Amino acid sequence: MAGTLYLVPTPIGNLGDISQRMADTLAQADFIAAEDTRVSIKLLNHLGLKKPMVSYHRHNTDSGGRAVLDRLLSGENCALVTDAGMPAISDPGEELVAQCAALGIPVCPIPGPCALVAALAASGQPTGRFTFEGFLPMNKKNRRSHLDSLRGEERTMVFYEAPHKLAATLRDLADTFGADRPISLCRELTKLHEEIRRATLGEAADYYRDNTPKGEFVLVVRGSEPTEEGEVTLEDGLLLVDRLRGEGLSLRDAVRQAAKELGLPRKQLYDRAVDR
Repeated sequence: MAGTLYLVPTPIGNLGDISQRMADTLAQADFIAAEDTRVSIKLLNHLGLKKPMVSYHRHNTDSGGRAVLDRLLSGENCALVTDAGMPAISDPGEELVAQCAALGIPVCPIPGPCALVAALAASGQPTGRFTFEGFLPMNKKNRRSHLDSLRGEERTMVFYEAPHKLAATLRDLADTFGADRPISLCRELTKLHEEIRRATLGEAADYYRDNTPKGEFVLVVRGSEPTEEGEVTLEDGLLLVDRLRGEGLSLRDAVRQAAKELGLPRKQLYDRAVDR
């Protein structure tokens, strides 16, 4: 019988966020697959644990993933951890989870720290519907192209960004979505210098043009306002009737289909079509 892959989140800055279940899972696992063993050893030392570790990161998903899968298939249990936050979210663990699912290996997520959720909850932006965009492409052309595809996005958008790229990203966001679009910049979450700055994209771009950003950022950008659809009129229905008749439908069938598609009263539409 195959072992289980446990997805164990790690603190995003505050060691006090380690839950008892997270600690117990790390203690009970046969081995740990870590993004960076040098970072994970500090967490294990804090917990007073000694566990065999293997490296699993974006540069060795083939070899590292194969090693983890082989041990899981032999019956060992593995705890997958990243340097900070939830494994498999904007993380190569996504690929390992997909491979486990394909092979029928159980995957068990342990709830815990996640910068995305913490930032969204405290942002003051709408949280009912949102899209997580992670890190934007580094290439300027690809980054602008991706942002262009989000111009009409009505859901709240969440991005991760490093401090050395923040100023350029804010300029691109302001150029794409408009300087007046609200944004919440969540910096160093759970750490000593935690800060949540609420502004417009234009204000944020100006501020970080003159002030050097420090720490890791989660950017929570409000979505675009819903576009109001104009009221459908009988004239719209007549245009559709003409098009349908051009495709070979009879007047009666064209009116029936047009009325159904546009939500118009069929009799009124038919009478107008006959009177023309």
